[in-house]
Amino acid sequence: MVTMLRRVTADYPLLLVTLALSLFGVAMVYSAGQTDVSVGYVATAYRRQAAWLVAALIAAYVISRSPVRLIEWSATPMYIVAVILLVLVMLFGSGAGTAASMKGWLTIGGVRIGQPGELAKIAVVLMLAKVLSQRRDPVRSLFDLWQPALIVGVPWVLIMLQPDLGTGIVFVGIFFAMLFWAGVPWPLLLLLASPAVSLVLAFNTGAWGVWFLLLVGLVFWMRPYLVEGVLVVVANVVMGVVAPLLWERLQPYQQKRLLVFLDPSIDPQRSGYHVIQSQVAIGSGGLFGKGFTDGSQKRLAFLPAQHTDFIFAVVGEELGFIGVTIALALFLALFLRCIRVATRGNDAFASLVAFGIASTWFVHVIENVGMTLSLMPVTGIPLPFFSYGGSFMLVSWMAVGVLLALSAEGRGRADELLR
Repeated sequence: MVTMLRRVTADYPLLLVTLALSLFGVAMVYSAGQTDVSVGYVATAYRRQAAWLVAALIAAYVISRSPVRLIEWSATPMYIVAVILLVLVMLFGSGAGTAASMKGWLTIGGVRIGQPGELAKIAVVLMLAKVLSQRRDPVRSLFDLWQPALIVGVPWVLIMLQPDLGTGIVFVGIFFAMLFWAGVPWPLLLLLASPAVSLVLAFNTGAWGVWFLLLVGLVFWMRPYLVEGVLVVVANVVMGVVAPLLWERLQPYQQKRLLVFLDPSIDPQRSGYHVIQSQVAIGSGGLFGKGFTDGSQKRLAFLPAQHTDFIFAVVGEELGFIGVTIALALFLALFLRCIRVATRGNDAFASLVAFGIASTWFVHVIENVGMTLSLMPVTGIPLPFFSYGGSFMLVSWMAVGVLLALSAEGRGRADELLR
């Protein structure tokens, strides 16, 4: 009989870092609501964020006391539930805030229940770790990856149908990061990613031509199965041909976001407005910032989604370079702690889960911070532990609970099991 709850030695560095990030985030959500013009519910959003944090801490505590074997067993039912919820959100979903045009929230009777996409992230990490850890033979071809690809592909397609490009990018990041940690050779990963690279480069004929020649050279060097090599080459040619057609199928606002990423000034009053105001806010913060709650761009409500997608701009404006450095240093400490848990995992499953969770947060941070600086396209992706949102806070701390459970049982054998 497996004990449901047990006493463990807590990983205090991991716990303190995530708690510091969460409290920092609640403080910034509070500041985001202190404006000179009416911003509706944003003025009191910090109260709900604090309440969600308390609920999330309770959930993390319960999960952290669960045996790793129980967490591994829960991977399959959690994955099935997540997929079912993603299907339901296609039927009963609605948008919210800056994402009003997409179906990301499960809505029943006009009441938003939550975002299944957030639960799907941790479900995919657990399921992918379970499948990859059960492999006994090393991956030698792309055909060996059909099972992991299917696990990620099903929820990814449902997410992209909402459409939610930001969350879709996170799933891709999880997929490749966990395959890398599982020991899949980098040439295979490059071949697997090559159609997506062709899709991006297809808008520049010269760049796509150079990439295609390099790809053909890689195929000849690797000497994969004939069918596999032909499929990779054909897939890249197809992506190069259909790229303009896929562009036409994007929603107008998605097209604008990608164009604005290249040049925000082409639409300064609409699609480029978010990025321009974010850059102004961060740039005006200087070294020490304008002071907590005193950011002018924020107080005048010039900065859109200042409590959600662009909360990092509030940090930059009010706390300056020092505040931004502290926030990024806390994230770096979190990532390093996750990797430590991964390297000390007592089996391949534990190690893969820890690295998968780290990769999830890493993609979020890179994309969110990058879009506030116009280094990445605006996708509406939240900043972990900072951005306002109950579902994201709850799932993030559920992931912390999993990491605490993994850390408590870690014995430092994962490297031998994975490599």
